Amino acid sequence: MIDGHAEVELVRRCLAGEADAFEPLVVRYQRPIFNVALRMVGDYEDARDLTQTTFVKAFEKLRSYDSQQRFFSWIYRIAINECLNFRARRKPAEALDPMVPSGGRDPEHAAAASELEVRIQAALLELPAAQRLVVVLRHFMDLSYGEMSAVLQIPEKTVKSRLYSARERLGSILQEPAAPARSWAR
Repeated sequence: MIDGHAEVELVRRCLAGEADAFEPLVVRYQRPIFNVALRMVGDYEDARDLTQTTFVKAFEKLRSYDSQQRFFSWIYRIAINECLNFRARRKPAEALDPMVPSGGRDPEHAAAASELEVRIQAALLELPAAQRLVVVLRHFMDLSYGEMSAVLQIPEKTVKSRLYSARERLGSILQEPAAPARSWAR
């Protein structure tokens, strides 16, 4: 695991022309950035593309990185902006791919877990982008309020307020009756 000082050194080496020094940063942040993108856009392939775009943009804009700031916060901000721009250019997702349930459960529990995952993802996509983002960062990425404040570049109090509103709205959405399953047999 690389720490903040090592990240700054890797950035310095990249800026000095050693492009391979960027790879450890990609390895460290690829999964978390993909997870944020997936929760923000609701589509696996789009999330993969957004993750790749995030790293390309980060590499291109590496000179704008301020070493007084955590690299984590800086690259997450790029990822978030990419997701928000993507959603602004695109209509809401047509259909959500159900998440594959983890093994070791009986089929009934696996189906219920999968259905719940789909409902949660659909509910997330109904939230305004600012609310969706704080839910994803807090509950799926396990960021602290301080880390969220740094990533989003807003006061911690605003983070807490948005998260409270988002949770209230999510609760309302999830309490609505689930849409009936379509029957494909005639």
